[in-house]
Parts: sequence; C-alpha cells; structure tokens
Amino acid sequence: MQERAFLVGLDYQRKPLMPPRESLRELARLARTAGATVVGQALQRRPRPDPATWIGAGKLEEIQAARETTGYSLVIFDEQLSPAQQLRLESALGVKVLDRSALILDIFASRARTREAALQVELAQHEYLLPRLRGQWRHLERTEGAIGARGPGETQLETDRRLVGARISHLKRSIKGVRKQRALHRRRRERDGIPVVALVGYTNAGKSSLLQALAGSEALTADAPFATLDPLTRRVGAPGGHAFLLTDTVGFIQKLPTQLISAFRATLEELESADMLLHVVDASSPAAAAQGETVLETLADLDLTGRPVFTVLNKADELELPDGSLPAAESDLARLDGENPAHESALAHPDLPHIGTLVVSALHGWGIDALRERLALDLFGERPPAPALAASR
Repeated sequence: MQERAFLVGLDYQRKPLMPPRESLRELARLARTAGATVVGQALQRRPRPDPATWIGAGKLEEIQAARETTGYSLVIFDEQLSPAQQLRLESALGVKVLDRSALILDIFASRARTREAALQVELAQHEYLLPRLRGQWRHLERTEGAIGARGPGETQLETDRRLVGARISHLKRSIKGVRKQRALHRRRRERDGIPVVALVGYTNAGKSSLLQALAGSEALTADAPFATLDPLTRRVGAPGGHAFLLTDTVGFIQKLPTQLISAFRATLEELESADMLLHVVDASSPAAAAQGETVLETLADLDLTGRPVFTVLNKADELELPDGSLPAAESDLARLDGENPAHESALAHPDLPHIGTLVVSALHGWGIDALRERLALDLFGERPPAPALAASR
C-alpha cells in the first residue's frame, strides 16, 4: 500500500541556497521517487527552529488537524531532525515521521545495485540509526521501573548499540578494501597515461544522458533523483586520435546527509584523480543557479580545490528562445538568452578554476561534437582540423 505523505518545511532567518518553497517542491519529488503519494504540505515561518518540535506548537496543531482532511500516514520534514525532535513529533502526530536525510537514505538503499553501493548505503543508514536507537525501545520505557519490567529496555538498547557498532566497524573494514581496490585501478590508469574526466552535478541534471551521448554507451537514464549510484567509466574518442576516460559519479543534492558523504568517500575519491571535472547543470530548472552552487560547495568541502571545472548547461531543448518558442534544432542554441539562471557567472567558485561553459542537449545530441572538441583542446591541446577550402574556379 502506497504511503500518503505530508511535507513540512521551515523558513527561518538564514540564507538558504534554495528558496524554501522550491526546496519543498524538491522534497515532494524525492517522496514520489521513494514511492509515496504527497497529499499535503505546510511551510512555517519562524525566527529560528523550535528546539522541541522544530516548527512550534501552533503549526504542530495545524498539521495534526490536517490529518482528518488528507489522511496522511507519514510526515516528512525538509531538514534533519534530532532524535529527540523526531520522538516528540511521532508521539504528537501518531504517525511515522521522517526527515530529509532518512528519505534520501531510503532512496539510496532502493537504488544500490552493486556490492560497493550496498555497503556504502548500509554504513550511512547504520550511522544515522545509531543515535536514534532509544526511540526503537520507547514502548518498554513506558513501564521502566515497574515490577517485572525493570531492565529489559535498557538491556536490549545496549545490546542493539553493540550490534550496530559492530556492524559499522565491519562495513568500514569492507569499504576500506573497496578503497584499496579503487586505488589500484587509479594507479593503473595513471600508468597508462589516459586522462580522466569526472562527471559531477546535481541529481537529475542529466549526467548519465551526457555519458551516453559522449561515449555512445548504454547507461541507465531516468527522469528521477538518484537514478544511478554506481560509478560508471567509459572510454571516449577525441579528435586527433586521442581518447580519455569519462566517469559518472553519484549526484549531489542540497542538505545531503553527512553520513552519505562520509560513506561514499570511496566512490567520491574518483574525483580526486580526475584531470577535469565536467559540471553538468540542468539549465531548464528554475533553481539551476542554487543547484550549481550546491555542487560546487560540496566539491570544495571534499577538498577538491584547484581542480579545473568545465560547466555543461544541459537540457537546452527545454529553454525558451527570445520569441518564446523552444529550440527545434541544434542551430537554435546560438539564439538562447545569455542571461539564463544557470549562466556561468552564477556557477563560479573561488577555489575551483572555471575553464569554460557550453550549452548542450544530451537528449537530442545537440552540442555534443562541440563539447568533445573542447575537451580534446583542454586535455591534449588538440584543435579540430580547419574545414577544407572549396576549389577555386
């Protein structure tokens, strides 16, 4: 049975990368990706989050009342809640409460296909669960101290903590083995002298579609967040007889759980050995600039400063031309408005050298040849041959 989700956001005094309402729309997309039906939402404005319930008593009463009209069975908050906040909210609302981190972890768990991805997702889930274990045993805490009920709750809680801790240690050892294996592959590539270009971008920006367009390979593509988790590397031919390796990596998203960044470090280390980062941006998204900034901030947090970044503004076929129509052919790309919200000036980061921008449509193959030529120029200094002159009469 599909769960009926009610979404809750908070607009408070800070400078978010993405406007709160746009963030709620993204949360709705994530909820639908996880298999839920969104039946309602609420956005609370406060000077600061309420330490007890995040949203405050008044808004909590409104959400309680909304259950009669919406019939929600799940409430999802667009922030990471503390374990205590989550417990209070579940007690007050009488339904399961998730935060954005738990929702993203659930989607990652459903998308993991390889052993490597499964290990990384399970580690992130256990690290998220560990501080929340007490809530799993609150039914025993109600009788704590009563005759015949002293001790079991705490005993089971401590047992679970030891089991989860042991599992986390095991997963970290397994992932350490994955990191060693990846390091061997990277050293082999370095010996072969083949440049590596890593695709990075906000989730659903079209990285896999671009990989498929450049390499001509079959890569899983879907109009959904986190359609692919596992790194995929393909060899791409370039002008002048050159070739480079193109690696797709996991997509980023705002408010990405810290547990995921830590757990997926083995995968993200692929970025450290890349000669260039190809930043793919969904140019058709109204939040394109905020999404691009999220990616660049995450790259900087991963200590990838100094790595050259080339920006690809994807999904150009969905951008309006000056006359209000949509592009119908590759030649229309030159007519696109330079003040697009994903313009390169909005996608610069002081610690990541920006070396260029190109507008493409991976879906239709528009701009792909130009992108391949530009990559060859940056990687090998190879310019495409000049067109042959027509014979004089």
